[in-house]
Amino acid sequence: MPAIRTVCKVDLEKPASEQPYLHNRWHPNIPSVGAIKDGETVKIECVDWTGGQIGNNDSADDVRNVDLTKIHYLSGPFDVEGAMPGDVLLVEIMDVQPFQDHPWGFTGIFDRRNGGGFLDEIYPSAAKAIWDFEGVYCTSRHIPHVKFAGLIHPGILGCAPSPEVLATWNKREGELIQANKLDRIVALPPLTTNAHAGSADEATKAKVAEEGARTVPGRPEHGGNCDIKNLSRGSKVYLPIHVPGAKFSVGDLHFSQGDGEISFCGAIEMAGVITINFKVIKNGMTDLGLKSPIYIPGPVEPQFGPGRHIYFEGFSVDSHGKQHYMDVTTAYRQTSLRCIEYLRRFGYSDYQSYLLLSCAPVQGHIAGIVDIPNACTTMGLPIDIFDFDISPSTPAKKQDMGSCAFETGVADGKVENGGENSEHSFGGGLTYK
Repeated sequence: MPAIRTVCKVDLEKPASEQPYLHNRWHPNIPSVGAIKDGETVKIECVDWTGGQIGNNDSADDVRNVDLTKIHYLSGPFDVEGAMPGDVLLVEIMDVQPFQDHPWGFTGIFDRRNGGGFLDEIYPSAAKAIWDFEGVYCTSRHIPHVKFAGLIHPGILGCAPSPEVLATWNKREGELIQANKLDRIVALPPLTTNAHAGSADEATKAKVAEEGARTVPGRPEHGGNCDIKNLSRGSKVYLPIHVPGAKFSVGDLHFSQGDGEISFCGAIEMAGVITINFKVIKNGMTDLGLKSPIYIPGPVEPQFGPGRHIYFEGFSVDSHGKQHYMDVTTAYRQTSLRCIEYLRRFGYSDYQSYLLLSCAPVQGHIAGIVDIPNACTTMGLPIDIFDFDISPSTPAKKQDMGSCAFETGVADGKVENGGENSEHSFGGGLTYK
């Protein structure tokens, strides 16, 4: 059998914005960087989602200062032989690994003034944990007494939108932005700042910067940034094709992630290499009735025996006691908080627990969405990732758990010498009060 071909190599010592095999917008005019045969298996190297902005150190200043206009540098796009609009691209993930000379990753909580996260009203400061990889396992000096096997997967994969699909995205997300009356940013419009269109010429770069869709959200027509932890080795993903050649891209590799990736930078983010087999299913969108991607999980998953999870419940009643109607987001926030409160009993800080629930293989589920007014969600915390017993039947013993890394001026998640800034932003000068 011939050696598997590497179709994209990256340089971790070079700015991602200068590498022609990478891009950080979705647009049909971004030039393809290579061709893959129908039925071929190839290796694709990827940078981490920030393009190398986070260091292996004990300060979260780099998390606080991440430039969110530069995020999600994807490898590609790649043309797949014979792929045409209306076909389906079957992507089988054969393997995902960190680079051998880069055996570490990070989990971050973004400062509420720069990205924030699922629980940023309660935990507004930047923090992070560094994870060291040893084979299939990971440990962190910032969250002690925890060890688990990674369910390694890509956070982002998808095919390029057609001009019509791209226009649909920009129209509907623009309408949402215009109608927004919430105290938050609800969508991200095209942004010219730091747009990277790979090897495009200057005219194409300008067009991509003006029209290109941001990579932060997943979208129904192509998948994209879905952060599904079960898209690991052996998984098969069926992707709609909208342009000739498919123009497939991939990135945002994760060593592990919990359902929901609640801290926003909540997986164990890493640089590495993914091995993929590609097959084109002719007329697949019609034959499969496919409007959005579907997938079949692979056989690889951390194994925990019966009764080896503790499940926490949450409902559509927020932390202020306000009743919401069938609000799954509110319910899952409360589910997460119940788990964080439980882990306090053993000495973990709230920020350590928040980081852990983002990246460990927790099981998040919607339990009920029919019994008005309360949706119910659950989070299953694996007992066996800890080297001590956390089960409810065992009296809790509080230990010295050290600390995760915080941004300068913050200790244990509390701002020193001053209050929180009331002006918050999400990259590119977008602000909210």
